[in-house]
Amino acid sequence: MARQGAGLASFGKLTELKQRLLFTLGALVVFRLGSFIPIPGVNPDAMTRMIEQGGGLLNMFNMFSGGALARFSVFALGVVPYISASIVVQMLGSILPSWQQLRKEGQSGQRIMTKYTRWGTVGLAAFQAFGISFALQKQGISGGIPVVYSPGFGFIFASVVGLTAGTMFLMWVGEQITERGIGNGISLIIFAGIVSGLPGAIVHTLSMAQNGELSVLKVLLVIAVVVVVTAFVVYMESAQRRIPVNYARRQGGGRAYQNQTSHLPLKINMSGVIPPIFASSLIMFPATAATWFSSAQHMAWLQTLTTALTPGQPVYEIVFGVLIILFAFFYTAIVFNAPETADNLKRSGALIPGIRPGKSTSDYIDAVLTRLTGAGALYLVAVCLVPTFLQTAWNVPFYFGGTSLLIVVVVVMDFSAQVRAHLASHQYESLLKKANLRRS
Repeated sequence: MARQGAGLASFGKLTELKQRLLFTLGALVVFRLGSFIPIPGVNPDAMTRMIEQGGGLLNMFNMFSGGALARFSVFALGVVPYISASIVVQMLGSILPSWQQLRKEGQSGQRIMTKYTRWGTVGLAAFQAFGISFALQKQGISGGIPVVYSPGFGFIFASVVGLTAGTMFLMWVGEQITERGIGNGISLIIFAGIVSGLPGAIVHTLSMAQNGELSVLKVLLVIAVVVVVTAFVVYMESAQRRIPVNYARRQGGGRAYQNQTSHLPLKINMSGVIPPIFASSLIMFPATAATWFSSAQHMAWLQTLTTALTPGQPVYEIVFGVLIILFAFFYTAIVFNAPETADNLKRSGALIPGIRPGKSTSDYIDAVLTRLTGAGALYLVAVCLVPTFLQTAWNVPFYFGGTSLLIVVVVVMDFSAQVRAHLASHQYESLLKKANLRRS
């Protein structure tokens, strides 16, 4: 009890950590409250029924927004426009020479790239909001009940302004969480949206089992799959390839230092949850547009596209898997620069055993990283698609699917790692203060 009380007292002194945790919690509460503020002029019951009848893509889009799309709230678009804008800006940053120079300018260049991303978010959010509001005016459900009470310019204007403002506010909240809270703000917002629907999905699954619509064996198998996939994700996200590094013998102050051996850690999945999130956002954009405009004349091909890009269909699985692999390699190339790492090793007097410094080291690291990224990309594809196959085969409400499960597990791991880092920093500062007091 005494040790526990001392631990609580020590935690009570962590003012900065407490403030960051409370700020993160408060920001997520604001996100959840905002998801219940509706855009005026929409029939909520008709909108919910239309989303439920819209198939897997609309359900997935609704999942990422935390149910805001089904309520057509100001946060209905979620952070998808921001993610899409980030994809475009990062791609252009790797292609255009002027933007490549910005990436090399450090913080000043990053601020300019961030400004471009924000303007791109405004444009994409306004475009998607206009398309959705324009198409909703023609939508209805069985019985001739319209989704929009009073179609016209007023509804479209209110929807475009409300949805665009909601997306920009979420973008700002995510940036504030990253800066003042703990964890990546955008990932935490997506995490909160996914987790908010989990209790309802569990209750719905248990009710189906109780009514005999779903066998108890299938429920147990689903639970087993979730446990196994979670353990697999934790293992793979913690896995590293450690490249041995030797530091040359140094002399200083009359002392001779023997060769020191360290290692260069390379994660199997250096891109985290970015590839599945990017792939989901990119594949939902054309499919969602096809869903809204598939009833227009001379647009029958959009209905075919919508059907093909529905989760569970072969075309969707192939496109989704290819996009995950491409984004895994693309994002890893952005976050890790092999030539720069080789130069840093050379300047610090370090070398990889059997590899010459400079370009040979860069080529070796790049080759190792390519193999690791390939294995990590296949792991992401397997985790994201296997639950979808099970959902299609067993016809179960596997709401906590592969992509959502991966996001939740990785975000929780990243969040806990940052909390441990703050605790370790606090312990180090405490020890340093005690050492200074003893000296004085």
